[in-house]
Amino acid sequence: MPQETAPQAPAVAATPARALLPLVLPALVVGVAAALLLLGVSEAAEAFQDVLWQDLPDALGVGRYSVLWMLVMLTATGVAVGLVVWKVPGHAGPDPATTGLEAPALPPVVLPGLLLATALMLAGGPSLGPENPIIAVNVGLTLWIGHRLLPRAPGGLWTMLAEAATIGALFGTPVAAALVISEALAGRQVKGALWDNVFAPLIAAAAGGITTTLVADPIFDLDLPAFGRPGWGDLAAALVIASAGAVLGMAAVYVFPYVHAAFARLRHPMLMLPVGGLVLGLLGALGGHLTLFKGLEEARELAADPDGWSAGEFAGMAVVKLAALVVAACCGFRGGRIFPSVFAGVALGLGAHALVSDVHPAVGVSAAVLGLLLAITRQGWVSLFTAAVLVSSPDVIALLCIASLPAWLLVTGRPQMQLHADGTSVR
Repeated sequence: MPQETAPQAPAVAATPARALLPLVLPALVVGVAAALLLLGVSEAAEAFQDVLWQDLPDALGVGRYSVLWMLVMLTATGVAVGLVVWKVPGHAGPDPATTGLEAPALPPVVLPGLLLATALMLAGGPSLGPENPIIAVNVGLTLWIGHRLLPRAPGGLWTMLAEAATIGALFGTPVAAALVISEALAGRQVKGALWDNVFAPLIAAAAGGITTTLVADPIFDLDLPAFGRPGWGDLAAALVIASAGAVLGMAAVYVFPYVHAAFARLRHPMLMLPVGGLVLGLLGALGGHLTLFKGLEEARELAADPDGWSAGEFAGMAVVKLAALVVAACCGFRGGRIFPSVFAGVALGLGAHALVSDVHPAVGVSAAVLGLLLAITRQGWVSLFTAAVLVSSPDVIALLCIASLPAWLLVTGRPQMQLHADGTSVR
């Protein structure tokens, strides 16, 4: 009798090179353009931030980060962004609590207002990053221009190119974009081999990343003390701290719809955003000026002196930063949640080191960032990548991979920090 053979998986048809080569130039153009837009908005916001938080208070004889100035500036930022949302055509896009990294296709009329609201937010101090709105703007512009120049190209291609390019530009490397794309494709029915599908987006991400690197030289490494060979104690610490970060992140996720509903009762952006700005000013007064802004530069300041604060002070900054993130996203400020979550994770991880001196700062920081990002983004690969790149230690990657498992069990299947249009949590 003929022997039975095990069933073989059907072969995946490869895309011919002649079908991929025409995508190279559009991907390169999208990558460079997306990076330049991100860098332009960031530079403009930083220059305006210097005016608002240095030149202006110095001229008025007010302390730069005094309680009074924080209250005035955050409330004024709420008024300014509220005016944009109220009066500018397109109203600066959809409710930011309902959006994530995968941006909706916005019409061109919305994009100038969204860019203006984002720049004002970045300069004024609310605890949000640029990632979500900049991705949305790049997607909208790429779709609008791409359809006119190459009308036969599928719309999904332009969206993927713009998202990948912006993520590559944000991190200064295409690795994060490749991980996001691969994770997104895993949940879709796609034709062809994986690398055929990521070929053009990876080019766009690489172009965006190299443009950022050449123009701005981004550095994510926090320059923490070098971490050597991991031991059993390091593994235990990573498991506990990543899980604690996930629990803290989930606490923010669970209060998110309630805070959003409270601000929604105010109904008008000229009430929601100024009140939100006032609350953010009070939180800044409670947590200190390091808990303001998107958080990356502030996280470097924390990491430069791992023993400069007590465990309680570190923990307080982590909680205040998460509270500020929730308030900013719920009251209507346009921004993303990755960078403030990184600050909260850095503070939590350094708090673990301050509490138990045997916890290496690199282990504490990377594990805490991993747990928080898993809870807030549900992007497993991006969470691992971000946590690892902050400490630039190959030896910590194995610890993080193991620590991600219990942390993921704590967050999977639970509500996300994103809402449906009716205000209920996305799962």
